[in-house]
Amino acid sequence: MTVVSNGTNLIDNGALDAAVPTGSLILLSTQTASASASISFTSGIDSTYDSYVFKFIRIHPGTDWNNWFAFQVSTNGGSSYGISATTSTYRGYHNEADSQTGLGYLDPPDYSQTSSTGFIRLCEDTSSANADENLSGVLQIYNMASTTQKKHFLASSNSNTAKVGQNYCLNWYGGGYFDTTSDLDAIQFKMNSGNIDAGIIKMYGVK
Repeated sequence: MTVVSNGTNLIDNGALDAAVPTGSLILLSTQTASASASISFTSGIDSTYDSYVFKFIRIHPGTDWNNWFAFQVSTNGGSSYGISATTSTYRGYHNEADSQTGLGYLDPPDYSQTSSTGFIRLCEDTSSANADENLSGVLQIYNMASTTQKKHFLASSNSNTAKVGQNYCLNWYGGGYFDTTSDLDAIQFKMNSGNIDAGIIKMYGVK
């Protein structure tokens, strides 16, 4: 069987293979940070989409080092954030001098979480010492409108940052679930300390 790049099965006279997904990302909202304490999305999250994707682009913190980008969700339209979540994360790193590399699981409580209502990390420590330091990544949350099941999410990010006199590439991967059967209807992003100096966050529905 010959398959071309869009999934068309040539033996079936150009018919689209039933196993090929045809969904698309629908851009719903874009917010731009400028010395922002937090960025929140409090509308447009409902049963219209099976999952939502949030892309955070060139996020630059307002304070230096021992600082990270994080998120939490709400069941009351954003009046409060703090739904219990259990997570698992790991990280890879490589410095520009090619002298340090690593890959490993990140232990709780500072990284992975166990039934915690705190904000959930989306990256390794991020600094602002240099203007070019920033991070970008993606978060996808599934089944947010369900009132019968827990809500799962996956996240990944990459950042360039200065640490102990070295410049590093830091890859972050994580996932988890919110331990609630209530529908999730709002989400907030912030740094654990200080403001989001600059950056863009986009919200998409997956259809």
